[in-house]
Amino acid sequence: MVHSTSPRRVGIAGALVAALALSACSASEASSPAAGGDGEPVVGGTLTYLEHQAYTSLYPPSAGFYPNGALVNNLTARLLHQDPETLELEPWIATALPEVNDDATEYTFDIRTDVTYSDGTPLTAENVVANIELFGTGDTDRALIVSEAINDFTAGEVVDEDTVRFTFSAPAPGFAQAVSTINSGLLADATLERDSEGFGPGNATEIIGAGPFVVESEEVGTSIRLAAREDYAWAPASAENQGRPYVDAVDIVIAPEDSVRIGALTSGQAHIARQVEPQHEAEVSAAGIPIVAAETNGVNNGLSFRFGHPLLEDIRVRQALIAGIDREAIVSSIFSEQYPLATSSLSQTALGYADQGDAYAFDPELANRLLDEAGWEPGADGIRVRDGERLHLVVNEALPQPRSRDVITLVAQQLREVGVELELFQGDQAAQTAASADVEQIQIYHSMVGRADFDVIKSQYSIENRSTLQNADADGEPIDAELEELLQRVASEPTVDGREEASAAIQAHLTEQAYVLPFFEEPQVYGVQPNVQGFRTESVGRPSLAAVWLED
Repeated sequence: MVHSTSPRRVGIAGALVAALALSACSASEASSPAAGGDGEPVVGGTLTYLEHQAYTSLYPPSAGFYPNGALVNNLTARLLHQDPETLELEPWIATALPEVNDDATEYTFDIRTDVTYSDGTPLTAENVVANIELFGTGDTDRALIVSEAINDFTAGEVVDEDTVRFTFSAPAPGFAQAVSTINSGLLADATLERDSEGFGPGNATEIIGAGPFVVESEEVGTSIRLAAREDYAWAPASAENQGRPYVDAVDIVIAPEDSVRIGALTSGQAHIARQVEPQHEAEVSAAGIPIVAAETNGVNNGLSFRFGHPLLEDIRVRQALIAGIDREAIVSSIFSEQYPLATSSLSQTALGYADQGDAYAFDPELANRLLDEAGWEPGADGIRVRDGERLHLVVNEALPQPRSRDVITLVAQQLREVGVELELFQGDQAAQTAASADVEQIQIYHSMVGRADFDVIKSQYSIENRSTLQNADADGEPIDAELEELLQRVASEPTVDGREEASAAIQAHLTEQAYVLPFFEEPQVYGVQPNVQGFRTESVGRPSLAAVWLED
C-alpha cells in the first residue's frame, strides 16, 4: 500500500531553514524502534534523519567516520553481511560463504549475476576484483588509502564469470568479515576511477553503488537526500525487507548544535537523530521518544599515551596518569547507563575481549609517589617540573565522540591535583586530524574505533593503521616491537583460538605498559520517533534504513 503524505514543512532553526525544510511527523503509540512494529510495513513517505556532523569522504576505506559510514552503509552492497546481533556472516552479493584454504591465504567467492549498479552497469566478477584490489592496495597517486580492514593482500583473480579469488601473503582470517564492512562497499567501475577529492563533499551524487539507496541531491555541509532504488532486489537473506526501501526518500540534515538537533526531534520536526548526548536523554525520553543505544563492538573510548614522547617514555609517568584519573567519577557524573565503565581496552561485546580487572584504579597517593620517583617535583604553581621543564601535555578533542571536551576538562582538573598540566588542543576536525598525526603537538590521543572483528585492536594501535600510540621511530620502525608483533599476530592467526590468545596478550601488554586508559564502552545513541518502525543498525552502530517505514 502507498503511504501518501503532505507533511507540514517547517524549519529547525534559522541556520537550517535555507538548507532544508524538515517534514513534521506526528507521534503515535510508542513501540520499540529496535524491534519494529506489529503492523504491515507502509511504503512511501520521506524520513528525516538528523546527523551531528557532515561527511568527509565516501571512499569506503575512509568511511569509518560515522557520518561517512551512515551514507556508505546505505549506498553500497557488500560480498557478505554481518548480523549485528549474532555477528555471524551470511551471503549478500556472494551466493555463499567463501571457500577458504587451510591457512586462510586464499578466499574464493561465487557471486550473483543479477546485480546492477544504480547507473545500470552490471556488477561483474571483474568489477568485484577491481574493488577489492583497490581497497587492498590503495593508490598513492590518487591519495586513496589501503583499507585497514584488509591485511596482507596480494592479488585478486577472475576465475570465471561468477567466481573470484583473492590471495594473501600471510594468513588473513579477518578477510571474510572485512568484506562485510562498509570499508568494502562495492562501487561501479566509473566510481572506482575517482581520486580522493572525487569522493569528498560535493560529489555524493556521483558515487554509484549497488545498495538500496542512491544520492538524489546534496547541499554541501548542510543536507543530502537519499532516494529509494526502485529495482533493488538482492538484500541479504536475514533482511526484513527483501525489496526496495519502504520509504521513498531520506533527508539527512546536518545539525551540529545539540539544542537544535534535540529540539527538532522532540518537537516532531525529525524522525531520527543520531548522537543524542547523555545530558539530553531524559528530555528525549520525556517527549515519548525511545532511545536506541547500538553497541560498537570495538576499542573503547579512552586515552592513548604516546610513549615515544620524552615526557611519557618513563612508565612511572604513564602509571601516574592512570592512577591520577578517577574514571568512575567522570563516567557517572556526565554519562548515562548507556555508557558502561570500561574494563579493558576492548568492549565486553568485542571479539577477543579480556577483562583487565582493577588495572585502572584511582589512587592519587600512588600517582604522587610515582611522579616523585620519576624526578618530577611540584613547582610554585603546583605543576611539576624536572630540569626546568613543566609536566605539560596536550590532548586532542575527539569531536566525533560524545562529550569529549567535558571528559578532558574533568581529566585536566583531576591531573592538576597531582601536578600534571593537561591542555586541550583547539580546532575543527581538520585541525584535530592534522595535529593528532604529530606527537610533538598531541601527546595523548582521545578516540575509539568500532569493528566487529578481532582485527579492530590492530586497526587502533598498529603502525600500519591508525597508530594511536604513535609506536614508530623516525625510520618508521616500531619503538615497542613486541606490541607490533602481537598486533600482527591477531590479524594473521588462522584459528579463532589463536586470535583470542593474541588479543588477550595485546590487552595485557597495553595494561602492563600503561599505554592506555579506557573510559567507557561507547555506543551510538539515537532518538527514534515512535512512528518509525524497522530501524536497525549494522554491527558497529551505523544506521541501516532500507527496512524503515513510517507508521500512520
